[in-house]
Amino acid sequence: MGFIKRIFLFVVVNILVITTISIMLSVLGIQPYLTQSGIDYSSLLAMCSVVGFVGAFISLALSRIMAKFMMGVKVIDPNTSVSSNQRELLTTVHRLAQKAGLTVMPQVGIYQSPEVNAFATGPSKSRALVAVSTGLLDSMEPQAIEGVLGHEIAHIANGDMVTMTLIQGIVNTFVMFFARIAAWGLSQYLDGNRSRENNRSPGWTYYIATFVFEILFSFLGMIVVNYFSRRREFRADAGSALFGGKDKMIRALQALKLNQGVIDTSHPSVASLKISGRKGFLAVFATHPSLDDRIAALRGNL
Repeated sequence: MGFIKRIFLFVVVNILVITTISIMLSVLGIQPYLTQSGIDYSSLLAMCSVVGFVGAFISLALSRIMAKFMMGVKVIDPNTSVSSNQRELLTTVHRLAQKAGLTVMPQVGIYQSPEVNAFATGPSKSRALVAVSTGLLDSMEPQAIEGVLGHEIAHIANGDMVTMTLIQGIVNTFVMFFARIAAWGLSQYLDGNRSRENNRSPGWTYYIATFVFEILFSFLGMIVVNYFSRRREFRADAGSALFGGKDKMIRALQALKLNQGVIDTSHPSVASLKISGRKGFLAVFATHPSLDDRIAALRGNL
């Protein structure tokens, strides 16, 4: 689930990391794939694979830190005096985590938002975070909350962040690969003979085009990443049904439908990423399936 989706956070950080690495490589003149005859495609693919996967795993390592920073998540310390509601939240998460077979309990946090949402993130099963909004705690009944929490625990137990990191690494590889090929072709066309006479020192056209094509292809790559994200959402729903009960997960999704109109204006940059998913053409950019499709899947009608 999640208002600022775990996948959105991950992809945005990933784009920033990949772009930064690419700029550094250009500034330092590290271009082992450029030869006197043009591009060595094998060397280019090798370099893009290394950088692409390194970028993805750096994004994964930063995922929990970035979630806390961007959403203002306040982690509940189980060793200190907490309110009864916080204690109940901790108890429910830990009980579901034990049912899911997690040996290390995830951190549990709360963030201020009127939207009814929750998310799980973290670089590994042993360093995970489950965060819920104040809007969810204030508006949902306990059984529905348990359904939401079971869904987030299922994401952790299924290793979804690592799975998505591997997928992102593959996407990164091809984004960088095709961006450089497209940039090289464009620079050759625009710069003419000067570029052809000095293949090892392409002009600024090549560097600028590489940057632009990487951004463009990265957003196209999000279509692929988000497709797999939607598949993982169905699996997390099934996990919640297993850990806490199908009825609780369905009640959670129904409660979410009733609160779809609540928008957190304090985070306008991600206000369009509500967990309900999209219909029509925009569905390819959604990280989550529609709530109706998820309910139908739980009832065995999809």
